[in-house]
Amino acid sequence: MAKTSISAGEKAPNLCLPDAEGNNVSLEDLKGKWVVLYFYPRDNTSGCSIEAMEFTKLKSDFEKEGAFILGVSKDSQKSHQKFIEKKELGITLLSDESTELQQSYDVWHQKKMAGKEYMGTVRTTFLIDPEGNVAKVWDKVKAKGHAMEVLEELRRIKGE
Repeated sequence: MAKTSISAGEKAPNLCLPDAEGNNVSLEDLKGKWVVLYFYPRDNTSGCSIEAMEFTKLKSDFEKEGAFILGVSKDSQKSHQKFIEKKELGITLLSDESTELQQSYDVWHQKKMAGKEYMGTVRTTFLIDPEGNVAKVWDKVKAKGHAMEVLEELRRIKGE
């Protein structure tokens, strides 16, 4: 599986996508905050549920560090609403049905499963600093424990 071509130190591509309630969220609106931008394949799948629930559990810890969490998939707003309700999520999920944002972050790649090839999201997380630059990239993320890993890295970077 390919990994993103975006690396730490680069300006983060801008985003403007609807959340589950239909409100547009953009990086411009979040200037001055740290942003955890994580891309995941699909609502209500096991790995994606684990990742979203772990970020939800640590949301107040991220907020104490001045960070805002955004999850992105190609699922619809309605799918995100159901996912949030079913799993009692407290984070913001953005709908990228066109995959335009995923392509700009280079996380939309050809994948293989059960011998079939298809286009899909490579689970990837970007930590974006308050100036809008990529501070850290996690490629091919394993869902379990990832939220804590991101929080620890955020604290480490801020402590430097």
